[in-house]
Amino acid sequence: MSHRTVADVMTMNVATTDPEASLKTVARSLDDNGVSALPVVDTRHHPIGIVSEADLLRRQAGLPDTEGRDPPQSTAPTDRASMDARTAGDLMAAPVLTARPEWGIVETARFLHERGVKRLPVVDETGTLVGIVSRTDLLRPMLRRDDAIRDEIVDDVLGRTLRMNPGGIAVTVRDGVVSLSGQVEDRSTIPVVERLCQSVDGVVSLDHALGYAIDDLAPAADPDRAAH
Repeated sequence: MSHRTVADVMTMNVATTDPEASLKTVARSLDDNGVSALPVVDTRHHPIGIVSEADLLRRQAGLPDTEGRDPPQSTAPTDRASMDARTAGDLMAAPVLTARPEWGIVETARFLHERGVKRLPVVDETGTLVGIVSRTDLLRPMLRRDDAIRDEIVDDVLGRTLRMNPGGIAVTVRDGVVSLSGQVEDRSTIPVVERLCQSVDGVVSLDHALGYAIDDLAPAADPDRAAH
C-alpha cells in the first residue's frame, strides 16, 4: 500500500552546485540536467542555499525576486547584489528551507504554500542532501489513473490487508473520487476501510454506503439489569 511520504515522490539523483561555481557553470548545469534550480552544497553535501533559473534571469535583468519567496524566510541578495553576483554562493537564496523524507505529502504541500517556495531539498537526520521535492512531485499522485487506484483498493486494501471476500464491497473510482457500497461483518470495520482507502495515492475523496451485519460498537447490555 502507498504511504504518501516525500520519499515516495522525491527526485533522488539531485544535480547540485558548489558555492564557488561561476554563474555560467550554474547555467550550463541547469540546462544539461533539465532542471530549473540547483541546491548549493558544502563539502559535506549539506545544502546551504538554492539557485534557480529565475535567479539568473533576475541577475541579468536587474529584476526583483521572481520565485515568490517569503522575504522573512530568505536572505536572497538585493537587486544590486544580484547584478554584481559572480558565483552560485553570491546569488543563492539562503538559508535554505528543507524537508525530511518521512514528511507526508499533505504537510509538505502545506509547507511549500506557507513559505512561498516551489521546491525543497530533502535531507536526512545528519543534514545530508538525499533528494529534492517540487510542487510537481507532490501533485503526481493526483494524476494516477482511476483503474490503478481501484486495483490497489480491491487487491491490496480489501484483499491482502483486510482479507475480505471478493465482491463483498463494490468499488468505483471516478476522477479520484472513490465510492464504496456493500456490507461488512462488523460496524467497527467501516472506519478502518475508509482510512485505508483514503491513504491510497490518487484518492481525492471517498464516499460510502456501507452496511454491517453486527453492531459491535453498540453499548454492551448490562448483565445485572438483564438478570431482573
